[in-house]
Amino acid sequence: MIMGLTKTEIFTEQQNRIATIAKVLGHPARIAILEFLIKLESCVCGDLVKDIGLAQPTISQHLKELKKIGLIKGTIEGTSVCYCIHEENWAEVNNLLGTFLNKKSNGSCC
Repeated sequence: MIMGLTKTEIFTEQQNRIATIAKVLGHPARIAILEFLIKLESCVCGDLVKDIGLAQPTISQHLKELKKIGLIKGTIEGTSVCYCIHEENWAEVNNLLGTFLNKKSNGSCC
């Protein structure tokens, strides 16, 4: 028997998507990056290092994870990469997580 398998195939696509999003959002640096980009309401092409306070390789890794799940998008302009919130995907994630978090139990718990 192989240990460590998550058996994602036994869960719905929605359950797997929520879990993936939650895993990526599970790091405070990623939340800080998202909050920074949301506050700017525009793309940032500058150095996030001074704004977030982490080393460049660390920032790059967090940006990569956020981009992989589609919460941010980036474009290359010369020698810099510009990042901003991916508005369509942000709305989709907001709806997906909102629907999940607003589910109610029937109130008959122990």
